[in-house]
Amino acid sequence: MTMSNALTRSVSILALVAVLGACSTLPRDGPSGRAVSRGASVETANYTIVDLDYAVSERIKAQPPQFLGSLAIAGAPTQGGMIGPGDTLSVAIFEPSGTLFGAGSGAESLRSGTQGLPAIVVNSAGSVTIPFAGVVPVAGLSATDAGAAIRRALVGKVGNPQVVVSVANNAYNTVTVLGEVRQPGRAPLSSNANTILDVLAAVGGTTRPPEDVIVNIQRDGQTYSAPLSAVTTEFGENIRLARGDQINLSYRPRRFSTFGAFGAVSQVEMAAGPLTLAGALSRVGGLNSNIANARSVLVFRFERPEVASALGLTQPTLPRGVPVVYRLNLEEGTGFFTASNFMIQPDDILYVPNSDSAELSKFFTLVQTFTRIVYDISVTSTLNGN
Repeated sequence: MTMSNALTRSVSILALVAVLGACSTLPRDGPSGRAVSRGASVETANYTIVDLDYAVSERIKAQPPQFLGSLAIAGAPTQGGMIGPGDTLSVAIFEPSGTLFGAGSGAESLRSGTQGLPAIVVNSAGSVTIPFAGVVPVAGLSATDAGAAIRRALVGKVGNPQVVVSVANNAYNTVTVLGEVRQPGRAPLSSNANTILDVLAAVGGTTRPPEDVIVNIQRDGQTYSAPLSAVTTEFGENIRLARGDQINLSYRPRRFSTFGAFGAVSQVEMAAGPLTLAGALSRVGGLNSNIANARSVLVFRFERPEVASALGLTQPTLPRGVPVVYRLNLEEGTGFFTASNFMIQPDDILYVPNSDSAELSKFFTLVQTFTRIVYDISVTSTLNGN
């Protein structure tokens, strides 16, 4: 009997301790709203809280977008489309007298004096061999300049020759395109089609949204990167390419994460185009109306320093940016206008803590659980004592 009573008292004491500490031991999906506020108010705070309203969202939108990386410094300094080793040339020579390719007179003479040579491949030394002209260097010349060089080589051997040269197969001025494109492989460059967008059009483009694709250019041991969305919208990013460039389009989907009292807790891929906070909330089914604290919809973000400065923040900048928590009150009608004007950025974390009533409900559930345990042990002890 004594041991049973002692056991009951011991369990009761443990239950009381557990109940008193329940506020800090209750399971959560994340910190409470008060904990987030306390974390920003201490002297050694690592982040700051910005109460989000329409004016704040307008100041954020007023800052020009900044792209990760730039291709502007990688623009090819020389003109592309020049002839080089491996190119196949089509050469046509016209000699009015017909003495080079056969005699004749009048219109017949004109026809007989025109000769299209078989396809000629530029050798490794950058030269071609032309009948009566011998070896003619053409590497580094345009098709027009190559025709002029062949004509000069024929002067003195043929009376007033006219030469037309075109590149039948461009094997020298090419770049390699890999990654998220429809037709990966080698793509030719020409004097009037040598930019990134020219080459991407030649290989069928990409199947991914431009916002989710990063263009990487490897040249002379260096790599230059920028989003494809920047290349398609910023004139200076659509640079000219150089022979031998390797272009790799990598897929880097933009995502945001949701935690706490949402209809769904997940990592969500962002569709093409801008995404507002209102749109993001609808993507995950909105707030859980049974437990969510609608007064404290939080967006955790590493903000750009120029945006933080525009908001008057003095928080130190970390390598990824300025840590900021935007807090929106959706219990006020104006909150929905603000949510429709605040843009979500990749890697944002959306978090909504539980409401006080939900936490209180958890607490009483825990109290009832421990009370039931003590009651069951007490009854068992009494029965054993009898």
